[in-house]
Formats: sequence, C-alpha cells, structure tokens
Amino acid sequence: MARKTVRRRLQVRHMTAGWRKGRSKGLELGNEHGYHLGRCEAAIQKSKPSPPGWWNVRVLYITSGKGVPYSPLDQSIIEAFQLLVRELVIVTPTQDFVSAARQLRPDFVLVLDGMYIPAYQVDQIRAEGIRTAVWFTDDPYYTDATVQMAVHYDFVFTLELECVDFYRQNGCAQVHYLPFGSNVSVFRPKRIPLKYRKDISFIGSAYWNRVGVFDHLAGYFKNKDCYISGIWWDRLRHYSKLSSKIDLNKWMDAKETASYYNGTKIVINLHRASDDTTFNYTSRSIGAVSPNPRTFEIAGCGTLQLSDTRSDLPRFYTPGVEIVTYSSPDELKEKIDYYLNHEEERREIALNALRRTMQEHTYTHRIASMLRLIFG
Repeated sequence: MARKTVRRRLQVRHMTAGWRKGRSKGLELGNEHGYHLGRCEAAIQKSKPSPPGWWNVRVLYITSGKGVPYSPLDQSIIEAFQLLVRELVIVTPTQDFVSAARQLRPDFVLVLDGMYIPAYQVDQIRAEGIRTAVWFTDDPYYTDATVQMAVHYDFVFTLELECVDFYRQNGCAQVHYLPFGSNVSVFRPKRIPLKYRKDISFIGSAYWNRVGVFDHLAGYFKNKDCYISGIWWDRLRHYSKLSSKIDLNKWMDAKETASYYNGTKIVINLHRASDDTTFNYTSRSIGAVSPNPRTFEIAGCGTLQLSDTRSDLPRFYTPGVEIVTYSSPDELKEKIDYYLNHEEERREIALNALRRTMQEHTYTHRIASMLRLIFG
C-alpha cells in the first residue's frame, strides 16, 4: 500500500509539473499572439484613409460564373461597389444580362474574367450606347483567348503591366493597369485556432516552377513546421518527404486561406511562370512583372511575406521594409532561417505591409480607381 501511495504521489507531482509547463507555454503563446494582434488592430485604426469617393451611377456587374477561386474575387468587387456607387445590379453569365442592360440602362457594365460571356452579347450591349468594361483575372497566362475578347469592350482592365501595350497594339483603345487588392473584411488580422499556427506555409497549385523550388528544398522543409496546400503536389519528385505536410488537392475558401495566413509566421509567395508551355495559353510569350492577388491578401493579414522577385512589385511594397523578396531557392531558405530567428524584425515588416495595404491596396481603392478612369 505504501508503495502505491508513493507511486501515486509521484504521478500527481509529474502531472502537476506538466500542467504548469503547459500553462506557462500557453500563457507565453497567448501573450505573444495577443500582443501582435493588438499592434495590428492599432495599425488598422491609424491607417484607415478617408473614403475614396462616391459616384452617382448605376452599375451592372456580371460575375465570373466560375465559382472558387473566382467567387471570392466577385464578392470582393461587389462589396467595394456597394460602398462607392448609387446602385449595383448583379447578374451571372447564365442569366439574360443583355435584356437586363436594356431594361436598366446602367451607366456601365463590368464583366469579371469574361470567359463565359459570348462576344456578340457584349456587342449587343454596346449597340445600346452602354459602356462596357472587362477586368481580366489571369493575365498574361491566357492571352491567346483574352485578346480576342478584349476588342469587344470599351474599357479593358488588366492586372499585368506587360499586357497593357499588348492589348493596345491589338486594337483596344482604353486599356488600364489595375491589379487586384485585398478584401479587408476577410484578409485581415484575426484570432484563429491553434491548428492554423505554422512557421511556414504555401497555398497554391503546384505549377512546374513551384515544384522545382519545393523539390530543391524538400530536405529542408521536411524538418520544418510547414504547411502546403493545393492541387498537383503529388507530382513532386520528393513527395514522400513532404507528404505529411501537404494538404493534397484541397481547394481552400478565402476564409480558411486567411486563417492560415494569420497563423503562419512566414508565408511564401511564388508566382506562376509565364513561360510554362505545359499549362499557359499564351503563344506570344508575354512576360509577367506584376504581383499576383495573394501578394495583397497575405500583406493584409499582418504576416511576413517572402515573395519571389517581380520587377513591378516595388510599386506596391518596398522590399526590406514592407515585404521580403528572394531570387533563388537557396536565398529563400536563408531568409526563412533569418526571419524565424529575428521575430521583432519579422513582425515589424509585416506591420508595415499591413499599413500600406490598408492605405492603398484594398478593393475599395481599386474600384475607386476604375470609376475615376471611366467617369472622372
């Protein structure tokens, strides 16, 4: 009996020590995350700019009709328009939007992506004297198709700077560079469950240039607390090394994506290659110099972003101040190690990116820019 009592007391003492250790670690993490979230909220409050304007117009918006991952773009644009115009009417490509335009007489019609919109129907709307615009979502990767569509619109908006002259040279009079932004109602700092906490994450499809980078660093990532999500990642040569860290073939909605961005210390941004002939539909070899949409979404979550270099990126975020860039897999590895070991510097850059996003790179800013170009 005495031995059992002693053994029980030792077990209780061990459990108490473990509980205290766990509690101490939990308090440390809670203070760390709470402090950062508080700084983010303060940055947001201080960075809120004045409303970028209001237009007394009626807009007919035709959605992409594609679902995820395009539906979050639709929602972001809709929310921005609702803040900036007198009236917004929303239709899908499967609805009779030509009759809707004839009946409503909107001041202009905006189409997102446009892949499901027959060109003759755009011509019918223009024949009514109604201005039309298209905002292409995937430039320059499908320009063999988009260049045939673009000439049917009064205004063409592209998120790739290299496509501006391309569309102009092919008969489009009004072409404007307008990247996407961050929907700050979704991509913003927030409290998230512990399961989203990672040191490193990448969310996106496994295009071949991305496969090359992750294959090169497979041995490195194998020993890191990292998370990878998207389609085709089983094409990695070293898939077996990273399979436990990969959420294979998962289409993640915007809300969950934002949770992973929030929970990750370092989010990797690796753009698609414009010269990938196995997937792209662009025989004209148009380059890509502009940041992708996730650039703004990651920044809006108040986390550090490590992005591959694109020449027009400094127009939006200053490297070394608001974003960190890399030009090779080995440099990516070096910078991950550096910023995981320099926490305050990492968080300061992330906060700077958050401030810049709130001041310049929300969908409200983008739609206001579009309305100024169309209406003045």
